Amino acid sequence: MLKPKYKRVLLKLSGESLMDPKLKFGISLPIVNKLAEEIKGVHSLGTELAIVLGGGNIFRGLSTEAQAMDRATADYMGMLATIINSMALQDSLEKAGIFTRVLSAVSMSQIAEPYIRRRAMRHLEKGRIVIFAGGTGNPYFSTDTAASLRAREIHAEAILKGTKVDGVYDSDPLKNKNAKRFDSLTYIDVLQKGLKVMDATAISMCMEGKMPIVVFDLFKNGNLKKAVLGEKIGTKVN
Repeated sequence: MLKPKYKRVLLKLSGESLMDPKLKFGISLPIVNKLAEEIKGVHSLGTELAIVLGGGNIFRGLSTEAQAMDRATADYMGMLATIINSMALQDSLEKAGIFTRVLSAVSMSQIAEPYIRRRAMRHLEKGRIVIFAGGTGNPYFSTDTAASLRAREIHAEAILKGTKVDGVYDSDPLKNKNAKRFDSLTYIDVLQKGLKVMDATAISMCMEGKMPIVVFDLFKNGNLKKAVLGEKIGTKVN
């Protein structure tokens, strides 16, 4: 049996990763189901897996549409979007035969457990996938920061950030065919170069806790499993 490099990881996904690329918003169930199968393959290795989802496919607090709103109100709406995404992924994972728990930083007792650190760790120890919803529960903080915070709280060994490209580039590879990809970076490199790995607060938190970040192409079959196995893939920040 393949031996994973990491015993416990946190997977960070954007809300857009659940969306049909032909559309501007919403949730694509075929894409969510495919993602659930990839996650199931990692779960079968014995790695304890937590997930943080963004909400940009439904509502983004920093979007152009939200700029006329009070920032705190817009951010709270974004948190609600992450809860919708978390419920969609939970449904697909449980249909794939995996026990999951959604823990929300925003109180929603009818549909999610409240976020309690020790409870989250206990669920992971029992082999359940834990989905952290509602960001940090506070406005002005991104889901990247929420991912870094939760990863450190549960003593994850790495953050795996699934994206639409195969690593971190010096410019957008979808717009610049000459963009250069990095195999590895330091936290300071990311901050100084202004690279869009995660926001500065999230990177600083990872740097303080020496939390490695692996950025990889989520949509290539088997990549998530390769990342957990520690194979050379994407860009590693440490």
